[in-house]
Order: sequence, then structure tokens, then C-alpha cells
Amino acid sequence: MFEYAPAPESRDVVDLKSSYGLFINGEFVDGSGTPFKTVNPATEETLAEVATASSDDVDRAVQAARKAFGVWSALPGAERAKYLFRIARIIQERARELAVLESLDNGKPIRESRDVDVPLVAAHFFYYAGWADKLEYAGFGGARPLGVAGQVIPWNFPLLMLAWKIAPALACGNTVVLKPAETTPLTALLFADICRQADLPPGVVNIVTGAGETGAAVVAHPDVNKVAFTGSTEVGRIIARTVAGTGKKLTLELGGKAANIVFDDAAVDQAVEGIVNGIFFNQGHVCCAGSRLLVQESIQEELLAALKRRLGTLRLGDPLDKNTDIGAINSAEQLAKIRRLSDLGESEGAERWSPACELPGKGFWFPPTLFTGVAQSHSIAREEIFGPVLSVLTFRTPAEAVEKANNTPYGLSAGVWTEKGSRILWMADRLRAGVVWANTFNKFDPASPFGGFKESGFGREGGRHGLEAYLEV
Repeated sequence: MFEYAPAPESRDVVDLKSSYGLFINGEFVDGSGTPFKTVNPATEETLAEVATASSDDVDRAVQAARKAFGVWSALPGAERAKYLFRIARIIQERARELAVLESLDNGKPIRESRDVDVPLVAAHFFYYAGWADKLEYAGFGGARPLGVAGQVIPWNFPLLMLAWKIAPALACGNTVVLKPAETTPLTALLFADICRQADLPPGVVNIVTGAGETGAAVVAHPDVNKVAFTGSTEVGRIIARTVAGTGKKLTLELGGKAANIVFDDAAVDQAVEGIVNGIFFNQGHVCCAGSRLLVQESIQEELLAALKRRLGTLRLGDPLDKNTDIGAINSAEQLAKIRRLSDLGESEGAERWSPACELPGKGFWFPPTLFTGVAQSHSIAREEIFGPVLSVLTFRTPAEAVEKANNTPYGLSAGVWTEKGSRILWMADRLRAGVVWANTFNKFDPASPFGGFKESGFGREGGRHGLEAYLEV
């Protein structure tokens, strides 16, 4: 194996403050709750102390958003578009700063935050800026914005999930109260500074930080008209019960247990790259991760040999090193869950394999892991692990592949690898998944809708479909 000299990205580009407040009505203010610390998961060092929003703070944010709604919704779409374009341009200008801060706070490799996350964030704001003055031409004639959108986002793609939520909401004329994840609040607070830099009217975007209690206060606030949540299925159920009967519009993007299906005529090397991207991208912290590999029996041995060779070349380590492929697990809590489910997989009879991999002494780390001999009944084949763990199952016929792929409470995504276009169409028509990729995996575009079936939630984000959730048609 080649030895690589470290190529670290400098932290100097980030002006990291010792403490951060809430962003309400265009200003950073103190929170009335007990502050919490956000840490670098790769080193366990404290990055900053962050304010906690109490229910009173959330109320202030919602009232600021309600007041701003009258002004923002009255602006012509072309004027709202100017602000969104300006935000997108500033994101591009501050891309390096955003990427470094995202990797520091989240643990993902800088190559991913720099080359995937931040460019997609800017692209979403550009895309929805283009929609702001065209709603009536897309079948939304006479549609009205809902009002105040309460949005709660997860820790796996902190800045990208913010863009998925805020960009369409603003384009449609809504105002926003957003609650980022407790472990990854820093890029959301940097985005607040970008809103000020773009001269966004005060109160149009408000950001309140804190743990689950803060998110619950946002969801339950009586003056919130729309709730958008991305996160676990368990929390999604709680939110659905809270919102039921209130008249609030709701979209949920929840967990997943995606199948990556490889047929015997697939290009093996190409499929291997797709498998690696499907489950080891962002340390497997992806709701649509291809965590179940369904491989046709006749090529199982060949594919697994190629996959193990490829895993042996992955580099785990410092997220700010440009050579790094696998970064840190986001938190000690998430690491404990990954370990528990992996140990359970072994105890249930699956065979565990990881490449030779030296884990750093500090921080939260887990090696890329492969399980073979997995049965449909095994916990690792049914539960969402949300880490760099791949379960391998086999199939003989397309019908069996569909049956096994659909044998899950989730329905967010799937991948199909074959040279036959007719087979791809046949599979896509039968797979109960919101997104089906053909000979690729984890490809996203602002113009393409994303969302799931069953316990993966309902509603769509992205594309024209993403506007519907923020309009009263």
C-alpha cells in the first residue's frame, strides 16, 4: 500500500468564536437556556459554547418570523429571487470557510464537504431563486405561501439539509425558524451571518439552537404553519403525533435501509465504486445509504473479492486531510449504536470483516465493515445502523431481488446495477423506494425530487415537488 504524505486543509480560514448565540430577527442574541458545547468528533476538543433556546426564545423567533412574513410574502417573486441569488453567490465566495467548518464540526472528510456538500448548497439556492418568480407558470397560479415554517434538521449533512429546507421556503414567500442538530450547529450559525451579509430582511430566517426540547418547542408552537423534519423515524413519529389535528402542513424525511442490487451482467469495477460510495460516503451517515448489498449468486465471490481489495485502499483519519476517505463518527452516542448493532450482527451468526485499519487514539472512529452470511431476519439487515457497515445478501432471480429489497419497513432509495435497460425499468417499477439509481448511487441534483415511502416518511424535497410543501394551492 502506498504511503501518503499528509495534506491538511488549514483551519485558519475559519474565524471560530468561543461562544455563539441565537439568531433572531436579524441579530445574534443570548439564549435563556443552559449553553452546550459542540466538539470536534475527530479529536474530542471543544470547538465552541452554543446558546440553548428555551420555549420563550423559540416564541421570540416565531413572532419575528410572523412579523417578517407580511413584508417578505408581499415582495414580488423577482425581488425574493435577488436575495436568494445573493445568498448563493456569498456561499460560493465563502465556500472554503464553510467546508472547513463543516468538517470540523461534523467529522466528514474535507473532500466531501468541499466537493459535494457546499457546491450542492449553493446550487439549491440558485435553483430555487430561479423558481421564485415563476410559480404561477408551474401550475401554482393563485397559490399562497403558508406563513412561518418550523424546520428541524439532522447532523449528517448540516448545511445541505439547511439549504434543502430554507431555499424553497423562502422562494415561495414563507419565513423560517430553523433548529439545527445539537452536535452540528456551527455552519447554520455561519449561514446566519451570510443572511446578514446578503441584507436579508430581519426575521425572514431565524436560527435557534439546542437539543430535542428546542426542536419540540418549534414543532409545537401554535403560530408555526408548516413543519419540515429530517431525522430518525422514531422522532418523526413523535412529530406526526404532535402535529396531528393542528392544521399544520407536514413533511418528514426519515430513516432508510436501502438495497444496492448488483446483477451478474454488471460492470464489476464500476459496481464496486458505487457500493463504496453508497455506504462509506460520509461514514455511512446517510439516510439513503446503500447499507444492504444484494448480489446475484453467480458473481458473489468475484464481487466480494474486488470489494475487499477496494476497501483495503480506503484511508481513515483526519477529516481535514485531503487524502482522507473515511472521517470520524459524529458523536460518542452514534458510535455506541454502530458498535452495538455490529456486535449483534456477529452474535446472530453473520461473518464480520474489516480491512487492516489503525484507528486514531482520540475521537470517535469505526472502520469500514462488511458482513457476509447475512439473513433477512438479522438485525443488521433490518435496522438502520447509520454508519460504515455493509450487509451482504444474495439473490438468484430479479423477482427474488425485488422481494428482498422491499422486505423492510423503509422505502427511501435503491440502486440497480445491470447492462439491461429493460431490467432497470422493470425493477424501478416494482421497488418501493422514493429514489432508484441506475448504475450509480448517491447522486443528487436540486432539480430532482427526493423522499420516501412507508417509514421513510412522506413529502418530497428538491425540484418543483419541493415547492408544493411550502404553498397553499
